[in-house]
Amino acid sequence: MRVYLPTTLSGLAALVATGEIGPSPLTGYAVTAALREWYPDADVEELEYLALGEAAGASLRMLLDRPVPPRRVVLAADVPDAVVVAAPLVGRAAVHVDQAVPRRRVAAGHLDDADAGAAVSAAVGALSAADAGEPRAVHLVDEAEAYELLWYAGQELDDLVTSGAVPG
Repeated sequence: MRVYLPTTLSGLAALVATGEIGPSPLTGYAVTAALREWYPDADVEELEYLALGEAAGASLRMLLDRPVPPRRVVLAADVPDAVVVAAPLVGRAAVHVDQAVPRRRVAAGHLDDADAGAAVSAAVGALSAADAGEPRAVHLVDEAEAYELLWYAGQELDDLVTSGAVPG
């Protein structure tokens, strides 16, 4: 099953250093039965895009307490169905992965371009107010979410970190 795992640039650097994403349980996002039920006319590609978007939102929240550059990071991993459990209390696309994910299972990385940094930083600062429904704060979060994440093949992630192209 393809699972989208939210993280940060530090988390990406840790994946490269340790060879895994963990420890478990990990919260991720995937095409779940609840997501299919909510969007019955969507095809698999559209559903995966929605799950990726949910993971990007979770990555944004991970930036609240971390002194890292303000960039969302989502790792797409193919994990055995047997280790994935739906987490409907977290969200329609939310799942828990019951084991650490080895590096070899990471198919791709999705990262904000550095140009998104100011918008992402503003969104992080506005999250609490956005959760309370304050219109300007919601707008700031929406502006950050409007930035498309860049796609990197799994084999490119090590080079991104070791070359210094992605500060960790």
